[in-house]
Amino acid sequence: MDYKAAGAPKMGKKAPKHQEHNAHGSRKKPFGTREDKVALLARMKKAAEEKKG
Repeated sequence: MDYKAAGAPKMGKKAPKHQEHNAHGSRKKPFGTREDKVALLARMKKAAEEKKG
């Protein structure tokens, strides 16, 4: 008897178990709205200056 063929079929391993609430391409965060790296660096520098004092 082939015991490995018995039971429920295995689910895919590569699929995520859940969806993120703010994933790119979702309703809350559609594609094309990622900010560019220059804007990100500017925001990080501003936050660092505010943290210094």
